Amino acid sequence: MKTLRIEHAVELNDKSLRFVDDYFDHHLHFGYIDMLNWPREFPYKPMVRFKAVRSDSKLYLKYYVVEKSIRAIWNNDQDPVWTDSCVEFFFRPSEADFYYNFEFNCIGTCLATQRKGRNEVVVPLSAEQLNAIARFPSLGTKPFEEKSGLTEWKLTVEIPLEIIGLNSENLRQKATANFYKCGDETKSPHYLSWNHIQTEKPDFHRPEFFGEIIF
Repeated sequence: MKTLRIEHAVELNDKSLRFVDDYFDHHLHFGYIDMLNWPREFPYKPMVRFKAVRSDSKLYLKYYVVEKSIRAIWNNDQDPVWTDSCVEFFFRPSEADFYYNFEFNCIGTCLATQRKGRNEVVVPLSAEQLNAIARFPSLGTKPFEEKSGLTEWKLTVEIPLEIIGLNSENLRQKATANFYKCGDETKSPHYLSWNHIQTEKPDFHRPEFFGEIIF
């Protein structure tokens, strides 16, 4: 199991997401979404890195992606963004029997729910919660059909800690999570993860294969 320690950067308190986006480029170490769990059926492997940090009340993530084609046809939150060029963050609070899944296409459109598994009851995040998740996509926010050609894109997101069930005044805890890259309906479908997934077919909704997150 991989382990990721989330640093606490007080200098990010009350800063804009653009400030945080620039901060990522000059601080912190990369994590790599590079586990090719199903190489026979889905051999394509784009280059995907990420960084994570928190302020007093927000969790920040930045994805750095290079892939040979990109697609972003969905532009309304809770659309099926996993079919586009997509990055994801699944998070289970300490001792919880549920997890949150946050899925973003390359223009920042977000699908987010609380659930216990792929086929169990799903509780979508509210419009208010989704509006509180700020996003800064390097490609802008306008949708487009798939474009071929090697492309680098980045996405910075801001998630209030309270949305993922964390108390900002008491964060001395461990949780579990996984980070993903996919593109179900792109020309080269792919399914990469940060922590290894041991299933026969692609399935990101497997919290038993999440890695450890330490705040």
